[in-house]
Amino acid sequence: MKMDSIKAIVTPPSRQATIQLHDGRKLAWSEWGSVEDIPVLFCTGAGMSGWLGFGANELPSLGLKLIAIDRPGLGLSDPHPNKTLSSWVDDMRDFIQSQDLHDVLAVGFSQGAPFAFALAAQSLVKALAIVSGQDELTHPRLLPLLHPDVKGMILAIQEDPVGFEQHFSQIATADGLWQLIIGMSSEADRLLYESDTFSQAYRRALQEGFSQGARGYARDLVNALSSWPMKLEEINIPVDLWYGGLDTSTVHSPDFGATLALRLPSSERTFDSEEGGSILWTKSWDILSKLKSHLSNS
Repeated sequence: MKMDSIKAIVTPPSRQATIQLHDGRKLAWSEWGSVEDIPVLFCTGAGMSGWLGFGANELPSLGLKLIAIDRPGLGLSDPHPNKTLSSWVDDMRDFIQSQDLHDVLAVGFSQGAPFAFALAAQSLVKALAIVSGQDELTHPRLLPLLHPDVKGMILAIQEDPVGFEQHFSQIATADGLWQLIIGMSSEADRLLYESDTFSQAYRRALQEGFSQGARGYARDLVNALSSWPMKLEEINIPVDLWYGGLDTSTVHSPDFGATLALRLPSSERTFDSEEGGSILWTKSWDILSKLKSHLSNS
C-alpha cells in the first residue's frame, strides 16, 4: 500500500467532545464528517480510544458522520462500576437522546462487535456492519475451532470472571496489546499496521485507551469472551458481515462469520479471500455505502 493512500486512511478527528451521563459519569467521543449528516456509531477494537476512525474521506459524499465512542474506562470516558453489555446499551441510549440522533447506523470492529450487536438487539440502530468482528466464541459450533490460548481464556473467565479481570488489569499494557495484535496479524495486515503513519495512529488510540490503566480493557475482555446476554437470532435489523480470508487473528470469528450469518435473521456476509483483518480501512467505501443503503430500503 502506497504511503499517500495510508495517510488518506488515517485522518485525525474533526471534533472531540464529552457529555455527562444521567449518573454523572463522563462519556467521550471523536467525530468525523459534517455535524448535520447521518450518524454512524463506531464500536472500536480492543483497548482503543475513539481517536482512530476510518473512511473519513468517504463520509462527505455519503452524507455520513462517524462517531467513535471511548467505552467506559477507556480514553476520556469515566469507568462504569459494573460495566456490562447491557450498561453499555443504557449509556448509548442516553448518548443518542442527548445528541438528538436519528436514523443511527453502527459499525463494530474486532472486539467492538459484541458492543455493536448489543445496540442492535435493543433497536438503537437501524442497520449494522460487523467488520473483522469477534464472534460469540462460547457458541458450541465455534468452540472446536478456537486457538487453545483463546479457549483457555474463555474457560478461565467462566470459572472466575472477577479473578480473571483483576489478573488482566495488572498485566495488560497498551504496548503489550499492540505487540499481541501485530503478532497474530498476517503479512497482508502488517503491511498497513506497521507503516509509520498507521502504526502511530493505532498506538496513540491504544495509549489513550489505557490512559486510566488496564481495568477498562480487562472488563471489556470479560464481557466479550463470556456468553452474550442478547440473542443474535432475535436481531431483525439488517446486518452486514465483512471478513477477509487473510485475517489470522485468533480472537476474530474463527469461521469468518459463517456461523454468525446462520444465526442472524437478516444478514449478508461478504468474504474477500484477498483481504485481511484490516478490511475496515481498505474497503471503507464499500462498507459504509452498503450500510447506508439499508436506510433507503427500510
